Amino acid sequence: MFTAIEVLLLWLVLQAAVTDLALRKIPNALVLSGLLLALVLRGLAGPLQAMLSSWLAGMLAGFFLFLPLYLLRGMAAGDVKLMAMVGAFVGPAQALDIALLSFAAGGVLGLVLMAAGGQLRRGLANLAALLHPLLLRLAGVPLMPVPLRPGQSVGGMPYGVAVALGTLGVVLSPHCHAAV
Repeated sequence: MFTAIEVLLLWLVLQAAVTDLALRKIPNALVLSGLLLALVLRGLAGPLQAMLSSWLAGMLAGFFLFLPLYLLRGMAAGDVKLMAMVGAFVGPAQALDIALLSFAAGGVLGLVLMAAGGQLRRGLANLAALLHPLLLRLAGVPLMPVPLRPGQSVGGMPYGVAVALGTLGVVLSPHCHAAV
């Protein structure tokens, strides 16, 4: 049986995914209402101090797990805020699980979208161009990262879908194990 927190979280990430697909944007009102709902639901579940610390720790974990990709222009701010909202619902440990599963889902989704748009070769070339200087720096060669030239991008991706898939996978996982 799903908890109220799980049902509301799944509803919110599904709404975010559909909106991201349709408009390529995750509304701030959706994220803010989700943050407030998570706070209220966590408040009903236990003592105020424990609720606030778990809510805040989860929100910060979700935010900081996606922030580097936003700073590297790999995702939009709405995706970062959405992951912060998800973290507020589930806490920091599950936020990490959801982020990792979202990264995997996003990678697969990105490959599918590039292949469907006939941009797979160009997308992989862009990835190689971005990673080459980083790998050389790891080997000790002092190079600066080289950004892609304007117009080189193969397009954006509705990352809200990947977050919804990651959330769905983590939330459903214990229920699937219990049924077996």
